[in-house]
Amino acid sequence: MRNNWDTPYRKDGLSLARHKLPTDGPVVVIGLGRFGKSLALELVTEGVEVLGIDTDSRVVQPLAGRLTHVVEADSTNVESMRQLSVHEFDRAVVGIGTDLESSILTATVLLDLGVPNIWAKAVTASHGSILSRLGVHHVVRPEHDMGKRVAHLVRGRMLDYMEFDDGYAIVKTRPPKSMCGISLGESAVRTRYGVTVVGVKRAGSEFTHATAGTMVSSEDLIIVSGTARNVEHFSTLQ
Repeated sequence: MRNNWDTPYRKDGLSLARHKLPTDGPVVVIGLGRFGKSLALELVTEGVEVLGIDTDSRVVQPLAGRLTHVVEADSTNVESMRQLSVHEFDRAVVGIGTDLESSILTATVLLDLGVPNIWAKAVTASHGSILSRLGVHHVVRPEHDMGKRVAHLVRGRMLDYMEFDDGYAIVKTRPPKSMCGISLGESAVRTRYGVTVVGVKRAGSEFTHATAGTMVSSEDLIIVSGTARNVEHFSTLQ
C-alpha cells in the first residue's frame, strides 16, 4: 500500500511524498482526544503503524514523533482524506466524540471512500444508533462500557469482567469454598452453576488451562465463562 506521507507533521497534510508501508498493518485514527490518543499510542506500542489526524494543531504537534505520522487536517473533507490516501487503509478509527456532526460526517467520508473496517466512538445510544445506520462496522461506547464493567466488579467478588454482545461473559475471580480441595470434575460447577472454569492461576505462576482433574485452592485465581447472569451469580458465592 502506498500513502502520501513524508513528514510527521504538516498543517494541511495535502502535499506529502509517496511512502511505502506494509499492506496488513497501518491504521488511521481520526480525532486525537483522550480516547483517540490513547488508542493510537497503544497501537504504536504494539508495532502498528498509525496515521493520526486531528483538526487542532495543539493536539497534533505534541504527537509528532510519537505516532508514525500525524497531520492536521479536516476529516469531514473527502478530498483532504483522499489526498492523505485514507481510502487505501483497511482499518480506520473515528475517535471524535463530543462533536457529533464531525463524527457523523467523518464516518460518512470513510464509508464513501470504501474503507472496509471502521470503528467509531459514540457518546450516547442515539449517536451509536446513527453511526450503525450509516453503516459503521464497529460502534464503541468506551465510557458506557467501562461503567457497566465496573458496576459488575463492584457488585460481586470479580477481579475482572468482560461481556460480549450475545450476553456471554468471562470473569476473573476467586473460587468459592465449595470448589476448594476437590477436582473441577467433582465440583460439578458446570452442572450446578452453568459456568465453565477455563483457566487457573496459582500464586507465583501463570494461568494454565483447566481440566476436569484440576484442583483449586482459595488462594488461586480462576477464569470462568458463561452467560453474564450465571458468571455474576457464581462470583458472589463464598
